[in-house]
Amino acid sequence: MTESNPITTPMSSRRTALVGGLMVAAGPLSISLYGPALPTIVAELGTNEAMGKLSLSVYFAAFALTQLVCGPLSDSFGRRKVAIGFLLFYVLGSLVAAFGPSVEFLLAGRILQGIGVSVGVALSRAMVRDQFVGREAIGILTLINLILTVAPAVAPTIGSVILAFGSWHLMFIVMGLYGAFLMALIGFASRETHPVVARVPLRPVGIVANYWRLLSSMRFMGPAGVLGLSFGGFYGFAALLPFILIDDIGLTPFQFAMTMLIQTGSFITGNLLAGYAARRLDGDMMVRIGLILLLLAGVGFAAGLRLFPTAILAVMAPVSLWMLALAFIGPSTTAAAMAGFGPIAGAAGALTGFFQVGGGFVGSLLASLLFPDARSALVTLIPIMAGLAVMIALVNRVRTRVREAAIPET
Repeated sequence: MTESNPITTPMSSRRTALVGGLMVAAGPLSISLYGPALPTIVAELGTNEAMGKLSLSVYFAAFALTQLVCGPLSDSFGRRKVAIGFLLFYVLGSLVAAFGPSVEFLLAGRILQGIGVSVGVALSRAMVRDQFVGREAIGILTLINLILTVAPAVAPTIGSVILAFGSWHLMFIVMGLYGAFLMALIGFASRETHPVVARVPLRPVGIVANYWRLLSSMRFMGPAGVLGLSFGGFYGFAALLPFILIDDIGLTPFQFAMTMLIQTGSFITGNLLAGYAARRLDGDMMVRIGLILLLLAGVGFAAGLRLFPTAILAVMAPVSLWMLALAFIGPSTTAAAMAGFGPIAGAAGALTGFFQVGGGFVGSLLASLLFPDARSALVTLIPIMAGLAVMIALVNRVRTRVREAAIPET
């Protein structure tokens, strides 16, 4: 029997997953598609590696912060209108980055792109929460999560193929075309999942109150913190890998793209294993398995390149473990964070997305400011993020047990 939200079920679970997944894909595609060309972009624009990483940091910042706006807007005006409106910014930003003559135009274009793709993570989750709860919601979020993480793994391969036929500017044109496709998809192939009767007035005080309600709830903050650090680490090393594998180890852009298929295969394998396990284990046990894998990945990042400085496997083995971990952590923590916040699902989806992408912003920014090169950042910063994710999960578990013990039995 389908377990669904009693307010409205205008789309099937399959269509919801497809539309949501394609919306979500725009964000990670825009991170990794131009990864193979980053060294070339840095050289052609006459800038340095730090500015190349900054083009990722400003994108993460716009991506993360704008979710805090688009989520409440969709709670008030509906999901479809807000999604189409924000995607216009994405298309515009893609064109600015493609045709701008300097690194300043590239940074401006990336900011506009980040603003535009913010609707993907926030509104796809809200669309699921509008219609489904329980196991069915976790199943749909698992499919969306698969696209969210496979997309940046496949994107470097696509980017290297594009480079074979043209310059890096063509990559941003492709991004703009994808944004236009999403606008058409949302306009003609999806339906509004947030009916007028369920909408809330757009009041700044109300928005602040909704976010404060979420931020002050450990039911939200515990899983959201784990989600943010685990995916933040993923986005962080996605930004660093091109410089390490191409500049340091010496791979060609095509070899880099082929190497990144290891990441894709690991996550697909992880989702198959997680899907099998989810039928037998509860969400808490799924997260525990994921955290063990995450901790092992952090140890691998810390030790691998220090012991074997030129070995590709020293990089990709911990990457594989991290991708396996995400398959177990992502859907369960997302569903747990949003459970019980149906009337403000847009805000809850936006804030989970803020933590998730904001972790990438913090990671890439710290990598640019605190470390002399990408290698130093990878072996230090990413293990710290893994350790913090495990620590937050342990603290949240202890708090939950204490709270449950304090409730008298009836």
